[in-house]
Amino acid sequence: KEPVRYANLMYDRRVVRGNTYALQVIPVSTQPDPLEIQRQREARKRALARKRAKEQMQQRTPEPVEGREHIHVQTELYLEEISDRITEVDTECQTDAFLDRPPTPLFIPAKTGKDVATQIEEGELFDFDVEVKPILEVLIGKTVEQALLEVMEEEELAQLWAHQRAYAELRNAELAEVQRLEEQDRRYREEKERRKRQHMQMLQKQKETTEKIAARAFAQHYLADLIPSVFNNLRESGFFYDPIERDIETEFLPWLMTEVEETLERKVLGRTMLD
Repeated sequence: KEPVRYANLMYDRRVVRGNTYALQVIPVSTQPDPLEIQRQREARKRALARKRAKEQMQQRTPEPVEGREHIHVQTELYLEEISDRITEVDTECQTDAFLDRPPTPLFIPAKTGKDVATQIEEGELFDFDVEVKPILEVLIGKTVEQALLEVMEEEELAQLWAHQRAYAELRNAELAEVQRLEEQDRRYREEKERRKRQHMQMLQKQKETTEKIAARAFAQHYLADLIPSVFNNLRESGFFYDPIERDIETEFLPWLMTEVEETLERKVLGRTMLD
């Protein structure tokens, strides 16, 4: 174990230094500050690290040889009895009782200037009850009158608002009825226009149908004699013909006539040569 190092009591952390009059006593139930605990742990870790570094830096005694061991020997000038229990002695002391702090005297500023007095005769100051009564009656009368005016104005405004609401409801009802009638009239007009368009279309279709029927009858009557005469003229002009007859007339008959002429010419030539 390390020997106890004695020091001055004024530097001991367990001794309170300074004035203890305004010392704040921490109650037992108060929880310790976590920051203070963390700070103490870090300080303890730093102290242990410094101690280990110092022990490593110190030159140690070499290890004993086999069969021997190191023992602690006192090398001080005076021998000291070593025991497991340290000798403890209780000592008491009595401090003087604290005196109560005297009360702080009131602050009285220093007197400046000169004292001046005046004389007030009887009747110079007004009588409060006599002088203030008319003014108070006027103020109360004006206040009551203003209050009555405000109440009457509020009642009149309430009546006006009621009339306005009734008039607005009546006007909205009339507007709704006018819109309904306008919508009904619009539907009637649209239906009337649609019926008129349908009737005009029906009349137009009837007129077109009558005209088509008359034109067809006139065309049939007009073309009844035209078609046979046209076909006859075309047939006489040669536009309508029999393909076989036309082929015979244009191909066979000319060839036949050519062959007959050649045969006759040979016969005539033979007879001439014979003659």
